[in-house]
Amino acid sequence: MRIDKFLKVSRVIKRRTVAADACDGGRIEINGKIAKPSKDVKVGDVVKVSFGNNAMTFEVLSIDEHQTKQSAETMYRLL
Repeated sequence: MRIDKFLKVSRVIKRRTVAADACDGGRIEINGKIAKPSKDVKVGDVVKVSFGNNAMTFEVLSIDEHQTKQSAETMYRLL
């Protein structure tokens, strides 16, 4: 699954266009490397999302195309 879509489905970022803009701006890293919006994310990858002074690092646990609001947090584990 593409990183921009994963961020939207897991509800880390609310909109896919915002997730794509964050990737283009160099604020998303996968396993320590800056990610483009089309970069595929796999189970076990470590993703870092940086916004301003805040940073969120998490490990991908599952990749599902559709998630409910309640089960979206089961897709990743905060580090």
